[in-house]
Amino acid sequence: MFGTPGLVALMEQAACSAVAAVLPRDQTTVGTRIDVRHLAATPPGQEVRALAELTHVEGRRLTFKVEAFDLAEKIGAGTHERVVVDATRLLARARAKYSDGP
Repeated sequence: MFGTPGLVALMEQAACSAVAAVLPRDQTTVGTRIDVRHLAATPPGQEVRALAELTHVEGRRLTFKVEAFDLAEKIGAGTHERVVVDATRLLARARAKYSDGP
């Protein structure tokens, strides 16, 4: 069966793709919140697709309506928030965690 973690990942990817072409090259988005209902089961191997619609922009915060479908029906729906960040700065902060140690 197509599990909820896969559903969430697919919805996040749809949201990323929805805005990737309009972001400056040095910026990306990071997920900060997701509220999703997994509505129906999907058999193994069946194609699944997700759609994301940007519904609200507040500064750097982007809100999306997300939905997912298999070949028969809608299998998931919800909202997803992402924040626009500087990609270089984000990577530098993540790398600093490894070099600083616990």
